[in-house]
Amino acid sequence: MTPRRTFLALLCAVPGLALMAGCDGGNPKPPAGGFKGVDITGANYAKALSLPDTQGKLRSVTEFKGKAVVVFFGYTQCPDVCPTTMAELAQVKKLLGPEGEKLQPLFVTIDPERDTPELLANYMANFGPGFIALRGTVEETQAAATSFKAFFSKIKGKDPSSYTMDHTAGAYVFDPQGRIRLFVRYGQPIEAWVSDLKQIMMP
Repeated sequence: MTPRRTFLALLCAVPGLALMAGCDGGNPKPPAGGFKGVDITGANYAKALSLPDTQGKLRSVTEFKGKAVVVFFGYTQCPDVCPTTMAELAQVKKLLGPEGEKLQPLFVTIDPERDTPELLANYMANFGPGFIALRGTVEETQAAATSFKAFFSKIKGKDPSSYTMDHTAGAYVFDPQGRIRLFVRYGQPIEAWVSDLKQIMMP
């Protein structure tokens, strides 16, 4: 190995110096102005998702190559965060114009015990025809959330059926090549959503 190759190999082996040496492993570079959301490009989590939709068909992020995919963990009886986020994504799709067809929202229920396929289908219809809900078993849902480092927990109510769910209030964004790129916190302005997605959708 030449001295230069040896030097680069050493740089790539040291955390923090790898970026200086250009050892990004093929990860896309962030836009010049940066993202408004949290850039998690190259993260070692949120790499894949595979769960049934409301028709029982197994769906995954990889089948939507060519589209930016937004994954959100929530539940239909959520009083604020979930419907607000879905409504904002519907607005973002409209503001993107023709490019809005290249945005694919995936809603993963964290409450499969109450969120039946029929209920989920009706819930998604409130936001637009392109919105897809995914519903696994309790175990599959927990595994999916863990793989995204997403949190959810049942909060007991007055009776067994009146519980609520505490959960991560944010969304995960994949680029058209199926790579995880962003974590968008709840409350990010619509304009910031549009700006980030336009950059992610750029060829």
